Amino acid sequence: MVIKKSNLLDIEEIFKLYRIASDFQRSKQEVVVWSEFDRTMVVQEIDQKRQFKLLIDNTIACIWAITFSDPQIWGARNADTAIYIHRIATNPEFRGRNFVGSIVNWAKKYAALKQKRYIRLDTIGENNGLIRHYTTAGFDFLGMFELDNVDELPPHYKEGPACLFEIDILKRK
Repeated sequence: MVIKKSNLLDIEEIFKLYRIASDFQRSKQEVVVWSEFDRTMVVQEIDQKRQFKLLIDNTIACIWAITFSDPQIWGARNADTAIYIHRIATNPEFRGRNFVGSIVNWAKKYAALKQKRYIRLDTIGENNGLIRHYTTAGFDFLGMFELDNVDELPPHYKEGPACLFEIDILKRK
């Protein structure tokens, strides 16, 4: 298993994994489903070296993106030094291998390298299975919050409250 930055040659596979993840979300009851993501946004993430892939035998097994600022979701907490993880999507051939745990281990090192105190992520709606999954991976569940302004966020952010999660790296050493 190796983690690398995604590149433009990965774009079709990235969008394939997003579609598969959305289909998987649709198969669950009462789960907010990702809408189609903006291709320009993903290309920008790749260009800015913020889109990552986990490879197993040169096959993309999992993808995610990061940012260092997320004010529309995190509000006043955005002033903290943090990396924000978005859109974790797993190749179904590799489900069940706890890639969130692998991402957390990677993110702890990456955050320390970038001098960030927190690792954060969010999900939309009351998805108790995903809440358990993220807390088992080491995230503290901060609760569910209504977002004030979702105009510049992907459309699924209009579908419910945001569940916020974080790991305080200083508390976990």
